[in-house]
Amino acid sequence: MTSVKTGARAGNLNIGPIQAEVPVVLAPMAGITNMAYRRLCREQGSGIFVSEMITSRALVERTPGSMHLIQTHPSEEVRSIQLYGVAPKTVREAVTMLVAENRADHIDLNFGCPVPKVTRKGGGSALPWKKDLFREIVEEAVKAAGDVPLTIKMRKGIDADHLTFIEAGKAAEGAGVAAIALHGRTAAEFYSGHADWNAIGELKQAITSVPVLGNGDIWSAEDAIRMMEQTDCDGVVVGRGCLGRPWLFAELDAAFRERAGLQEPGNRVEPTLGYVAATLRRHLELLIEFFDTEEHACRDIRKHMAWYFKGYPVGGDVRSQLAQVTSLQHLDDLLGQLDWSVPYPGADAEGQRGRQGTPKRPSLPDRWLESQALSDAEKAVVAHAEIDASGG
Repeated sequence: MTSVKTGARAGNLNIGPIQAEVPVVLAPMAGITNMAYRRLCREQGSGIFVSEMITSRALVERTPGSMHLIQTHPSEEVRSIQLYGVAPKTVREAVTMLVAENRADHIDLNFGCPVPKVTRKGGGSALPWKKDLFREIVEEAVKAAGDVPLTIKMRKGIDADHLTFIEAGKAAEGAGVAAIALHGRTAAEFYSGHADWNAIGELKQAITSVPVLGNGDIWSAEDAIRMMEQTDCDGVVVGRGCLGRPWLFAELDAAFRERAGLQEPGNRVEPTLGYVAATLRRHLELLIEFFDTEEHACRDIRKHMAWYFKGYPVGGDVRSQLAQVTSLQHLDDLLGQLDWSVPYPGADAEGQRGRQGTPKRPSLPDRWLESQALSDAEKAVVAHAEIDASGG
């Protein structure tokens, strides 16, 4: 696989042999970026659309959940899968499986997850602190990937006193990754405050041979353009900003084409309530196809309701019922109660969405921060750190 769509390109993002039409990547988000949501976003705009996190151990063991999550649709021109792992051997085996069975065109490694159940075992955003372990995992994965481009996504570090992004970025570059994505927050910051775009700029200056992608606080196409201009990064990774707003990819597509002089300005999407309702319905249709049952699909769509209707005048009773939708017909009945002609509410529908919270002390293995070398006791912790469920 060598390209994302065809025609004039509005960016210059190359990830190995993959040539992205616009320099935009959908961030892997647990419980969100399944095949249905990736299809929905691709119907709106261009980019590279990454799966939710797949646990290496679960994949190697071929658990039903993991095998379901790595499913891709024939329309996915670049099949992009993110792996999580803490054991070099297991990560290597998972990558080998994906490549040998021709299941992926791009593989990303997760070193950015700040969730306690991951970091308390030394995984996710805690792992780059142990620099030799980090380097070994990346080197083994790159070797196993062969011609399939392998990238990493990471955070600045564990906290302000334990930053790792420059050293880890250089190690990954030396190991042969095809691109490096940086979320401009530490694990301790979780999703609070504001992302540090200056750190993205610092990493871009330090990494000279592969693209650097910026992640954090991209709530609009204007934010994406501003990040690239401020940091000189090669592309953007969009996460929470597209929750309930898959049309953000249409805005990003238009903004980058305008920036490249390929189209006239003024292509911002300002969805009416009807546009939102129709998009939501399409989302549920795709989820039903993915999960094979309306019941499962409806359980999954419920968490998206508040995001879709943020800022729109939807009555409390209807909002409550939408959060308990039980079938496609039920959704149609509820959407039929709305005034589809209601215009876009502007600022009320903009801004942050998804997880935020406050800074918190990261959950880490005992004495994890005392040394960047892995102790014998920590090796035992890491050996049992592979969680056996994907997508979390």
